[in-house]
Amino acid sequence: MASPPTDAGAAQAAHAANMVRIEPMDWTFEALPTESLFEAARRAGIRLPTSCRNGTCRACISVLVEGSIRYRVEWPGLSSSEKEEGYLLPCVAVAQSPLVIDVPEAERIELS
Repeated sequence: MASPPTDAGAAQAAHAANMVRIEPMDWTFEALPTESLFEAARRAGIRLPTSCRNGTCRACISVLVEGSIRYRVEWPGLSSSEKEEGYLLPCVAVAQSPLVIDVPEAERIELS
């Protein structure tokens, strides 16, 4: 019989990074629970489309293929039906699990 998770185990899981895979390129990066997907991708040398970075302009709209996210803002610029269809805004989305996201416009950038 498996033992229940401890408080220390739950705290460790809450601070663990999640792997994110970007389709169709099959690029991966780690996203910390303290950063948006945009910030995590940028740290890994990947540019995701963006403009406002606060969830209102929708320039970064992408598709969540697999996994779960939460938003840093109460109501990002997506309709309920768009959320149900799997759309997300990486500029204000935080990975809650390993993810697969579809972002054909993603680009590699040089880190300085």
